[in-house]
Amino acid sequence: MGYRGRLIWPFVARFARLDTAATAADPDGAGPLASGYDPIFREPVQVPQSGSQDGQSARQELEDLDLTVQVEDQAWEQLREMRTGSINAIEMTLVVHFRELEDMGLIDAGTGDALAPRKGDRLKSIRHRSDLSLVQEVPTPPGLYVVEAQPRSHGLSGLRRNLLAITLRDRPRSKP
Repeated sequence: MGYRGRLIWPFVARFARLDTAATAADPDGAGPLASGYDPIFREPVQVPQSGSQDGQSARQELEDLDLTVQVEDQAWEQLREMRTGSINAIEMTLVVHFRELEDMGLIDAGTGDALAPRKGDRLKSIRHRSDLSLVQEVPTPPGLYVVEAQPRSHGLSGLRRNLLAITLRDRPRSKP
């Protein structure tokens, strides 16, 4: 079968996966919204709440998913300016081994695509692999969301793909 490699200094990443079907459902019953998604931006809408200007996100999430990952920080609390002041930018790459995704049944048999993590999934935390104790919690907002999941490192001696590189970025919010 051949050698497929391994992760370097593995941690566990806890993801909150986006439930697209539940998010698409009518979030306010008899209210004016028909779907939890904005028809133009295709993002979860803010559901109006009495006593709040912001409302609450219509985003619905599946059960948490823990994956063994290699962490490659890009930017953490990098200064970025918005019209209402400065905010901190966060970007991170996590690397997952395809062997773990295959063992968990997270590969689509028809297309070969990884079923998780997917674009829109949220990183909740990084944990120690040995005891799942917390290393770094990711504050929401701004959150840290999957923006790309790219297969990498095809080959080695096993002639099978090895790694899935997951790019995550924050979603900063500016108040008017």
